[in-house]
Amino acid sequence: MSAPTSRPVTQDVAPAPSRAVRIARNGVAVTFTLNGFAVGSWFSRVPAVREALDLSAGRLGLLLLAMSVGALLAMPTSGLLAQRFGAARTVTLATVLVAIGLTVAGLGATLTGSFVVVAIGLVALGYGSGACDVAMNIEAAAVERRLGRTIMPRFHAGWSLGSVAGAGLGAAAARLDVAVGAHLCAVALVVVTGTALAARTYLPASAHDPDGDPADATPAGRRRAQLAAWREPRTLLIGLFVLVAAFTEGAANDWLAVAFVDGRDLSEAAGAAVFAVFVVGMTLGRTAGTVALDRWGRVPVLSGTIGLAVLGAGLAVLAGSGPLAIVGVALWGLGASLGFPVGMSAAADEEAHAPVRVSVVAVIGYTAFLAGPPLLGLLGDHVGTLRALLVVPLLLVPTLLLVPVLRPPHAGDQAPSAHQN
Repeated sequence: MSAPTSRPVTQDVAPAPSRAVRIARNGVAVTFTLNGFAVGSWFSRVPAVREALDLSAGRLGLLLLAMSVGALLAMPTSGLLAQRFGAARTVTLATVLVAIGLTVAGLGATLTGSFVVVAIGLVALGYGSGACDVAMNIEAAAVERRLGRTIMPRFHAGWSLGSVAGAGLGAAAARLDVAVGAHLCAVALVVVTGTALAARTYLPASAHDPDGDPADATPAGRRRAQLAAWREPRTLLIGLFVLVAAFTEGAANDWLAVAFVDGRDLSEAAGAAVFAVFVVGMTLGRTAGTVALDRWGRVPVLSGTIGLAVLGAGLAVLAGSGPLAIVGVALWGLGASLGFPVGMSAAADEEAHAPVRVSVVAVIGYTAFLAGPPLLGLLGDHVGTLRALLVVPLLLVPTLLLVPVLRPPHAGDQAPSAHQN
């Protein structure tokens, strides 16, 4: 067997990641999965909570809004918290709040039957989940840079799988008549324990921005950095891109099953199966999309996936046959898979300012989860739920103009790979 031919190392070849980076990668993946598991577990028990509190549709909508409000409140401050305490500590503290929120909401529904108590629990759950979201994305971006290849979408795929697992376990708990309080308390214990252990594997705080300005480490410096991020055109445009990406994903999460039940006369079980097709498409896109991003770069890949989402959402609504509409749903899921995670990676391109920029982008992006459901609901009252989903492709088409903004700001940082555009 001949000896391997030697060749000079070029900038196109990234150094092999250290064992610490690989361990941190696994810890971040666990964090994403458990965060999704917590959120999916809660949503799986919403019907039981509605029954326990005897809520009308309007009152249930107000209750669910409490979680969105909590998440939105977390976004402006979570970047500052991650800067001050580090991603690992912020993730741990935020997940403690998630566990408290799940416990209060679950026991509030089971033991007190109080709307206010459950709402307080949901605000805590939303705040903790939102703060954890920003901090774990900051850590994920740092790990991605050190791995030298795109991996952020796979972390988000882990979140999706975690939420599906949480929903599946919740459905089983409901079928076995497990009380909401007991179920959510058990979930809280698993999530907080697992996340605390995972956060211990994160990169040391000293590895983040070792050459940063010491002035930025002071409280006044962190506040200045936060305000400065809100004045950066690139950061704001990335936030606008993530807003549309979140709306594209959230519209399907909230309305796809209902739209197919109402607009295509499917059963509730069939509507749930249609939504499952979307989730599978999302997960496949986030798993395989990392290879495409490393090979061709953000701009062409995102342009292509947006095109898929436009085509898929259009087919899902307008197709004359059921099978073709299902193909549209799958394409919609594939097309929607990369926008949100790649937007987060783009916000964190420069490590020195990653915490505040990710926080700003998250604030803008999460507005879609707050405003999207009522917007589509009001539109659905006039044109039907299925037709209302045409808003998705109408918003996506002009978003193509924003894609070039996600190109890394320095040619040498187009990475994580030299193949990036």
